[in-house]
Amino acid sequence: MKTHKVTLGLLLMNLFIAFLGIGLVIPVLPTLMTELGITGTTVGYLTAAFAIAQLIVSPFAGKAADKFGRKIMIVIGLFIFGISELLFGFGKEVEVLFISRVLGGVSAGFIMPAVTAFIADITTLDNRAKALGYMSAAISTGFIIGPGIGGFLAEFGTRIPFFFAGGLGVFAGLLSILLLREPGRAEETNEQAAEGKNAFKRLTAPKYLIAFSLIFIASFGLAAFESFFSLFVDHKFGFEPSDIAIVITGGAIFGAVAQVILFDKLTRIWGEIKLIRYSLILSAILVFLMTVVHSYFSILLVTFIVFVGFDLFRPAVTSYLSNIAGNEQGFVGGMNSMFTSLANISGPILGGMLFDVDINYPYYFAALIIVAGIVMTMFWKKPESDFSAKVKAGTTEG
Repeated sequence: MKTHKVTLGLLLMNLFIAFLGIGLVIPVLPTLMTELGITGTTVGYLTAAFAIAQLIVSPFAGKAADKFGRKIMIVIGLFIFGISELLFGFGKEVEVLFISRVLGGVSAGFIMPAVTAFIADITTLDNRAKALGYMSAAISTGFIIGPGIGGFLAEFGTRIPFFFAGGLGVFAGLLSILLLREPGRAEETNEQAAEGKNAFKRLTAPKYLIAFSLIFIASFGLAAFESFFSLFVDHKFGFEPSDIAIVITGGAIFGAVAQVILFDKLTRIWGEIKLIRYSLILSAILVFLMTVVHSYFSILLVTFIVFVGFDLFRPAVTSYLSNIAGNEQGFVGGMNSMFTSLANISGPILGGMLFDVDINYPYYFAALIIVAGIVMTMFWKKPESDFSAKVKAGTTEG
């Protein structure tokens, strides 16, 4: 059991590092725009390139993890991540930066399915949902705290954050070679194999469809908010990378603390669906408020609280899906990743186009998308029949 805890901790650290790479670029984007003379639309594509590569590679990497093993895919992914970050640090042309972000997406595509499968291998039905919740938190924390670390390190040089991340990736790869042991695997049943052929049918099932749609909506809102935050405050208020780091890192810490303190209590009081609805309401209001605040303190306050909404939403929807998924945990994890990636692609691309028209437009659009999600939750009902079936099957958590 102690070995499994060490293994889980190392797996979560690897995921955190991989998704840290997405956010590191954000505080230095204004400087890169000036250096390379690029537009908001190009920045959007640059940000989205990571998610596009991840989305394309993930299905193939998942099959490779089944064929060749979890450990080898994680280790290769971490070394590719290290190379991609170092390439970004040395890159002086836009084309090189795009290659770097594509390699970063490939690395995440290698790491995430292998880690998800690894966690499923070393957990039981009783503790798998909790472990998957930790996995979601590691991803979210890496994505959110990346800009803060990038901003602080950028004080020593615009490219320093990427050299740091590259070294971190190589170190994690070496640590994984030394400490990870290939897990034993549960044999796939004929029933599970047959279910794999009905993925689309399961995707459109009412119990899943709204949850997956909301994952896309919330991830879209977060991607649009965070991807252009540095450009927004740079153009509107003249923020330096260190200012951006303080605001984003503070927001990430505040959101993470609120999640630890409030999530369990609020879930018990409201249940997942109501908590998701209220989190989206809070997020929509605060994303819109970003366009009307003017003082440094008000920007700080809004950013701190907006992360509370996003940080409560993610574990709530993950918990909901884990509770209703039964023996479809792999399917749910894959779809969660896919819809998050789709949002991480479309959010920055549309945000970049809107940013070039008016710097407030990405936030207006993100707020509208989140409002659409709030409306969807009004028609969302928990599938009680599924829980009854699970009780009979003896697979419910209780």
